[in-house]
Amino acid sequence: MSDARLVRNASEGINPKTAGWTYLSFRTVRCRADDVLAGETGADETALIWLGGRADVDGFGQVGEREDVFTGLPSAIVLPPQTAYRMRARSPLHLAIVSAPAEAAPAARLIRPGDVRVEIRGTGVTQRKIHWILSEKEAAARLLLVEVLTPAGHWSTYPPHKHDEDTPGVERALEELYYYRFNPEQGFAFQGIYTKPPPQLSSTSPSPLAGEGRGGGTPLNISIRARHDDLVLVPRGYHVVSAAPGYDCYYLNAMAGAVREWLFTTDPDHQWLMDWKKT
Repeated sequence: MSDARLVRNASEGINPKTAGWTYLSFRTVRCRADDVLAGETGADETALIWLGGRADVDGFGQVGEREDVFTGLPSAIVLPPQTAYRMRARSPLHLAIVSAPAEAAPAARLIRPGDVRVEIRGTGVTQRKIHWILSEKEAAARLLLVEVLTPAGHWSTYPPHKHDEDTPGVERALEELYYYRFNPEQGFAFQGIYTKPPPQLSSTSPSPLAGEGRGGGTPLNISIRARHDDLVLVPRGYHVVSAAPGYDCYYLNAMAGAVREWLFTTDPDHQWLMDWKKT
């Protein structure tokens, strides 16, 4: 399993081989008005997420209602493996394309802004807005997709949590990525990613496992300064985000694993700060 990493140019994208993990691929695409975008999903379940702009999509009509990620709710099209798609941009168009291997998946479908579940999570300086594009409540083979809008100076992905172990009913191992946008664009956020020793090991334990992070691999204690259009990969470890004052922060989360179930473990040191419930 790979360690967390920063990808500066999201348009170049990542796939399981370049990321060093098993499931998630990601890239962004920009089109000018009247450009044609076409592709094929291959062996993957694939989601096309409208970050901004409008397009006429074969089989779905006009898709997209917002100008950018800060001005409305998303549209998305989720496609099963071995499915072709084609669209013509009707304005400058910005898409995120997320995929993960799947043997079978539900039929192709359009997710309109009115289908997106909106949630306000946290209180005070941890309050943020959630746009559930594809939660575990919606049928899909592999993908989980959610947008998070964090006001300037606020924290999100808070309290820190992880999902790098399979414990049925408690936690599921899920790869995760964050695609960032900021308003104004010169903004930034800090993303922390860290591991902790298993609870049965004390800090003075002579065990050779002492200090190893859960989820395998060497211990992690990383701080990443994420900027506009950056991609952060989180294959394991607790993670948390803090938006810099003066800059509203948007990120698109994509998750995938062997079991499509969003179960996570909050860092026990900070569980007392949990002020929201999974819905």
